[in-house]
Parts: sequence; C-alpha cells; structure tokens
Amino acid sequence: MICSVFSFSVSGIEASVIRVETDVSGGLPGIDLVGYLSGEVREARERVRVAIKNSGFHMPAKRITVNLSPADERKGGTGYDLPIAIGILCALEILPAELTEGYGFVGELGLDGNVRGVPGILSCVYEAKRAGFHSVMIPAANIDEGALVEGICVYGVESLADAVRHFTGTGGTMAVPVKWESSEEPDGGGDFAQIRGQFLAKRAAEIAVAGMHNLLLTGPPGSGKTMLASRIPGIMPRMTFEESLELTKIYSVAGMLPAAGGMMRSRPFRSPHHTATIPALAGGGRMPIPGEVSLATHGVLFLDEFPEFRRANIEVLREPLEEKRIHVARLNGNVEFPAKFMLVAAMNPCPCGYYPDRNRCCCTADMIRRYQGRISRPILDRIDLCAAMPGIRVQELSNKESPAGETSAKIRKRVEKAIAMQQKRYRGTSCRYNSEVPGDMADRLFHVDQGASELLSLYAEKTGCSARSYYRLKRVARTIADLEGAEKVENRHMTEAIGYRMEEDGHVM
Repeated sequence: MICSVFSFSVSGIEASVIRVETDVSGGLPGIDLVGYLSGEVREARERVRVAIKNSGFHMPAKRITVNLSPADERKGGTGYDLPIAIGILCALEILPAELTEGYGFVGELGLDGNVRGVPGILSCVYEAKRAGFHSVMIPAANIDEGALVEGICVYGVESLADAVRHFTGTGGTMAVPVKWESSEEPDGGGDFAQIRGQFLAKRAAEIAVAGMHNLLLTGPPGSGKTMLASRIPGIMPRMTFEESLELTKIYSVAGMLPAAGGMMRSRPFRSPHHTATIPALAGGGRMPIPGEVSLATHGVLFLDEFPEFRRANIEVLREPLEEKRIHVARLNGNVEFPAKFMLVAAMNPCPCGYYPDRNRCCCTADMIRRYQGRISRPILDRIDLCAAMPGIRVQELSNKESPAGETSAKIRKRVEKAIAMQQKRYRGTSCRYNSEVPGDMADRLFHVDQGASELLSLYAEKTGCSARSYYRLKRVARTIADLEGAEKVENRHMTEAIGYRMEEDGHVM
C-alpha cells in the first residue's frame, strides 16, 4: 500500500512542501529512504524503526520504502522523523490515512518515541498556511513558536503515541495564537546619559540610527567606543510586527530562539570577535544557517577592533551593506538570508592607539598607514558617518557637578519623529529609511536647496569622491534635516554631513 503525508524543507528562512511517500511490500525486511538525503535524514531509518517499536506499535517483517519528493531537492535536518513515522503507520494501516489529510508534520524522534524540537518551525508553519493545510503537527517544545501564526491549527505533541492518539482519540495540545506586542523599552547596554562628554560621537550615533546609516567610531583605548556602541539599541525605535516576524524566522532557522519560544521583541546587538571566520559572519555550513550579518537584522552589528578582522572577512560585508541581503552558495544549493543591519565599527587611530598624541604614540607614519589601510576604500565608501572620540580626562569623569547628558529615551523620541517623516515620504515604496533610498529616488524626493546642492558638488569635485559616497552624503544630510523636522536639506545640514566623512588618508574631516 502506498501512502503520502507532508512535511517541509527549510532553505534560507523560507520553507517548501515535501511529500513523504511510503510503500509497504514483500521482500527482505527493512526501511529504505530515498530522495537526495543528507546523512542525518538517512539515519532516520533506525530512529524511526526503534521509535515505532518503543511506542507500542507492531512493525511487521515487510519491505518499507520511503521517498521524499521532489527528489532533486536536498533534504537535511531531523524534522522528517515524525512525518516518516506517520507515513509508515498509515501505510501499515495502523493509522487511517484519511485522518491525516490536510496536515503537515515536523519533528525529530528519540528512540523512546518522544518528539523533540527542531529549528525553523516558524517558517514551516507559515508555509503550511500558505500551501493550504488546515493543520500542522509540531513538537510540543516548539508550540510557542508555532502559535505565532494565525489562520491555521497548530498541534504540539510530546511523543509519537501522542500524535497517533490525536487522530484516534485525544492527544496533542492545540496552540493558542499569541497576541504580538512590542517590548515596552528597547533593550540596550545602558543609557546614553551615562556617557560623559563625547557629544560629537553621540550626535553621530543619533543621526546614524535616525536613518539606519553605518557608523565608524575612532579613538584611543578607553575613550568609550564600545560603551557608546552598546547603548545604540536603546535609542532605536521599537520593532514593528513585520520586523519582529522576520527576525524571529532568522533566529528560528538558526536554532537560537529563547528557551521560552515566542517572538523576538527587541532589536539585536551582535558583537562577534575579530577572530570570527567568514562562515560565522556571512552564514554557511553544509546546510547553510544564518551568520552574524543576518542575526543582526533590524539591529546593530558591532565590529570592535575593526582593522584586526582579516581583510577577506571584512570584504564579505560589501554585498550585505549595499543590498541588505546575502547569498550563500554551497555545493548543496544557494540560499539567501536577510542582512538588514546597521553596522557600527570601532577602531584605534594607529596600532598603539594614541595617534596623533606624539607624547604617547610611538608608531611611524608607515605603520599608521598600513594599519589604517587594512580597511579598504570600498568598505569605507559604504560607511556613512565617521566620528572621532578623543580620550576623556580623569577630571571630567570625577567631576560630579558635570551636567548629565541626554537620556536614551529623549534621544529616541527625536529618532522616532525623524523615522515617521521618512515613512510618510516613502509611503508606497519598498523603502523605510533614508539609507535604503536608491539614487534616482533620492534625486526625485530629496528637496535640496541651491546652497546645499552647490556645496555637495564642490566637495565632490574637490575630493573626487565616488558616486556611492556622493549619494550617501545626500542621504545623511536628509536624515539631519529630518531630525530638525525640516522639509528641505539646507546648507547647514550638508555641512554637518560632510564633516562626518572620512578622508582618503583615513582621518575624519
């Protein structure tokens, strides 16, 4: 007898439907799995056989063949265990096949028959809904994640016997849809009011967040670069439902959702070490999973000691910084992950960290040039703002009468107003922030007065900057104007934007 049930294959952060076909016939007893399978799927043969036996079901001495279709699509992961077991039970007529119609199945089986959680459940449930399934059966451990999808019945099961009882009696727990709410306060590593001085850098951070621009902080050791960067999520606006959903899919596929499950409600702050490999940054593996550039989506990717990263690793950032996505090509296929992050990088001005203080800096001009040259011009072209952070004097730190800086909450209110202006401007387009606007749209929608336009042209002619730098300057100036609530980009906005550019010799203007 031939029987079919359905499961799902995850590629990138999207899923596709897989038909699990099962045939039982005479011949040498055993289970054969076919359909372009990875090692962990082929090993399901023994897991499923023992799980069925230990769940109290009789396995006759029959030849069982299971095909995962389409056969030309690579299948990986352990989520096919449950659908394979359900398919075998249907083919053996232990479970009536008609009861499983309209269901999708995902889950890993233990040898005792327990159903264990797997990554990528959110993508699978969404695909089940899109494909027209009325129900999907998932591990009970993933039920909070499955509950995020409305319009489809989601059942969580503890064991294979529990799954069978769901169809023949009572078993399985139906997920209760979760009402989405953003976190009351965005997570952050502290408050901006705790940062003494560094007004230029704090202003640059505010502009960067308001337009989702990339930011580079330079300064000697101990000047507060990491401290400032860790507080940037605290001035970012609350995530929208769409942003939260996309981020949750990424963390689900990576198997990094919190133990309690549910949605990611606060913006991520990812800070990989400078020894991180290319797959760790960009994503990869035999069956590709998201890397740091994707895990930082809708949040901050902080690269401390920027020049200490290997040159090849830094160059990996070119595509995601420009396209807001990254393609990972592997032997088993190509996948695409979102990479909509805000880059914040930090670096010392020289190997010892104290240039241009010649009383403390012992680096030669050649050493400084080589050190700063580790960051290629194409990467610097993709960084919108550069802010110098001078060392803070001890007297300033110990002065209790020194006025406190603005709080993160106060800065965030200005940022939210600026972003609201951008959303109104780009209504009906795919853009949300100034940094995402293509050049032709910027020319059409940015109202730049004559003085600002002439200043930008003069700067471009004098420095010979690239077309990319030209439009990034225009976008930053537009963001500065949005923070003021100005309809036009004026001379003062353009002047400030130019002040945050990095010169060819690696110094902030």
